[in-house]
Amino acid sequence: MKLPSFRFIIYSLLIAWTVYLASCRPGLNDTVLIPKVLNGELSTEGAKLLYSQTRKACEGVYQASDGSAIFGNEIVAKWSYLVKAPGDTTHYMSLFCEPQAAFFVLEGRQVGDSLVFEGFWRRLVNAETGTARFVVLKASGASALLAPDCCTAFKKGDVIFKGVYGTGDGARNQPLTLSYNRPLNKKPFQILAHRGGGRTSDLLPASENSVEIIRLAERLGATGVEIDIRQTKDGTPIIYHDNQLNLRLTQKTGLIGAVENYTYDQLSAFVRLRNGEKIPMLTQVLDAVLNDTALETVWLDSKDVRDMELIRSIQQTYLQRAAQQGRRLNIYIGLPAQERVDQFEQLADHQNLLSICELDTSIARRINAKVWAPRWTLGEQIPSTLAMQQQGRKVFVWTLDVPEFIQQFIENDTFDGILSNYAPIVAYYHYVQQ
Repeated sequence: MKLPSFRFIIYSLLIAWTVYLASCRPGLNDTVLIPKVLNGELSTEGAKLLYSQTRKACEGVYQASDGSAIFGNEIVAKWSYLVKAPGDTTHYMSLFCEPQAAFFVLEGRQVGDSLVFEGFWRRLVNAETGTARFVVLKASGASALLAPDCCTAFKKGDVIFKGVYGTGDGARNQPLTLSYNRPLNKKPFQILAHRGGGRTSDLLPASENSVEIIRLAERLGATGVEIDIRQTKDGTPIIYHDNQLNLRLTQKTGLIGAVENYTYDQLSAFVRLRNGEKIPMLTQVLDAVLNDTALETVWLDSKDVRDMELIRSIQQTYLQRAAQQGRRLNIYIGLPAQERVDQFEQLADHQNLLSICELDTSIARRINAKVWAPRWTLGEQIPSTLAMQQQGRKVFVWTLDVPEFIQQFIENDTFDGILSNYAPIVAYYHYVQQ
């Protein structure tokens, strides 16, 4: 009996996943209101911020009980931070669950001899959301987590998060208990969030390709972001995906047509993204990446670039600033089409620049691209991928959203990174990998 081809399997799963998403996802004009968290004990007098060693020790893969039928048997705990203002940094613990791209975002405090975490949960494939609260008692691991010499050498069951969650603004009366199982997978891997963190159509609290979504990306599991570059009528590099102003991405306005027909001042004055943000300049987005987050990778997808020299100059400026700050940050000029490659090759030093080539491997070698980025529907292309890696290049695959293939590609240990609209799913499968 003839077995179905890999491509047939891909398209079958794509159809099934698309139908599933269409049946679950809210409409364009719907909203997902993140419920307000009742701070409770987090705001009480005497609640203390957690030390860095305590936060680090909380990270790991946890075994879920009680709520495992809803959120899966294993849940990943990972910390991130956001610099809200100079001297004002907030740390968040995210929980990543595979079923329906679920994730939690929590803040934690020490309250007496316990740890208390409060926040919200959300599923990216639909409008489900709610609040959650977890407590780690002294006898359930808090004593060890709060010790001055706290380390991550915990054994299975040493730390237990006793939690409750609710739906919407409803009472938190559903149990979810997490028991420490093992450390996170430590292999270097880039979890690249599409359009800066996620799509506007997935009804995140920030619009795609906005400064605000960049500041949210790490809480969604991303270690890097892909953003879309265009240039305005007066040459300003901006971040915007589509070539036209439209109601998919922007609020209703009197402006119509291509974004390139307007100056940046006109767009800034009259256009707002779906969640009310301004279309940002490339420099504003890179400022947020560099100064407000710990993101490691930026993929500059050159959608419509007329002045490649200007993009190169901005890239180099921010790489230099990152080096001065001691930040590990790679900013790649993405080359999705032959026209962009031709422009790139006109730069005198192009072979020394960080670039991502989405075209044939021969072109990636010719321009000395540091990353080769094949489309995921072409399969794992193991011989080509290994050849690129043996030449010192990384291989990122795009744009992979189907959970079964995310799991397969990670377990087969071929690629160096995955670009996805569902960073929480990629984060889950990467960190649980043993």
